[in-house]
Amino acid sequence: MTWSETLRTGWAAVRGHKLRSMLTVLGILIGIAAVILTVGLGLGTQKDVSQQISALGSNLLIVTPGSSTDSDGIRGGFGTGATLTRGDAEALASEVNAPDVGAVAPEKESSLSVEADDTNWTTTVVGTTENWLDVRSRAVTSGEFLTADDDAEGATVAVIGATTATELFGTTNVVGQQLTIADTAFTIVGVLDSAGSSTDTDLDDLVVIPLTTASDTVAGGFDRNSLTTIYVQAASADQLGAAYQEANQLLLNLHGITDADSADFSIDSQDSLVSTATSVYRTLTVLLTGIAALSLLVGGIGVMNIMLVSVTERTREIGLRKALGAPPWAIRRQFLVEAGALGLAGGLAGAVLGIVAATVLPDLLDTSIVISGAAVGGSVAIAMAIGLVFGVYPATRAARLAPIDALRSE
Repeated sequence: MTWSETLRTGWAAVRGHKLRSMLTVLGILIGIAAVILTVGLGLGTQKDVSQQISALGSNLLIVTPGSSTDSDGIRGGFGTGATLTRGDAEALASEVNAPDVGAVAPEKESSLSVEADDTNWTTTVVGTTENWLDVRSRAVTSGEFLTADDDAEGATVAVIGATTATELFGTTNVVGQQLTIADTAFTIVGVLDSAGSSTDTDLDDLVVIPLTTASDTVAGGFDRNSLTTIYVQAASADQLGAAYQEANQLLLNLHGITDADSADFSIDSQDSLVSTATSVYRTLTVLLTGIAALSLLVGGIGVMNIMLVSVTERTREIGLRKALGAPPWAIRRQFLVEAGALGLAGGLAGAVLGIVAATVLPDLLDTSIVISGAAVGGSVAIAMAIGLVFGVYPATRAARLAPIDALRSE
């Protein structure tokens, strides 16, 4: 019996029981589609997180203060202290102190109520310098950004985010308008280009003002010179590690700290944030893919069950073939081809369903799903392998039937 005859006969046997074959294929189809979608969701989430972290800027080190302790001895979390100052930022910006640092953008951040005419909106007010725009990889869509003179003079000017502009004025065409922060009137000189969101933070909901103005006019108080964050941009991606070492050692020296474990600040890099997030989502992807793969096992058991039923139904046919001289390997190959055809059909249908779902679902779930060619091809191959593996026992059982016993069966 040639391969072409085997394939033709196998396909005819599958088509002869359409409903049964369709139900068998359905089990594999669901498993394949689930694996493709699970892998796609994992890759898409990793992509989204990487883009969100990259939205902070390029080649960045993020310096945050240590914890604070109130009068009752209660310690706050990391970032609540007032251990970073503008002097630290200026030292980090020095080419002599940190030659691998390209630019520095200090931030003094507060959540304040901002007013415009009869409207108010609570937003993030960021005091910073002229380097902030480049360091944070942002752009101005209209007007201009803060200048060194604005910071030196403590000017009451502001650059506003698109979300804040819309909430206060109902439009982003607001250059020249006035808004009030902490009872002080500010003139809007620019509007930031939209940057979307990062995790649960709207990057367009903010007002940027000169750092000097934020310290002296808006914040005031004992901690007026403290900073909430210092963004340090390495001169290049290759110099990020060196910039980290320089920034860490410089701040330890400035703060008089000899033991690095007792540092009153922390430095994180984008690479570490991306690596951590990717590791977490990769683990979740593997876990969910394993769960989805269980449905493939169920589908494989379904293939075995149907093939056993087929062997029972066709016992007389098997006996007749063996009586006419068909060797055991030909009988075995016949049933393996049928099992493989069911697996291949389920794999192809599942791949199509998975690709269609991966194209449609992102709009409904507001998340990215990356279609992995390796996952699609691998899933189809695994589906066919499942059909063959779970078809081995029924095929072997058919091949071992004695011709006389098979012909005698009813």
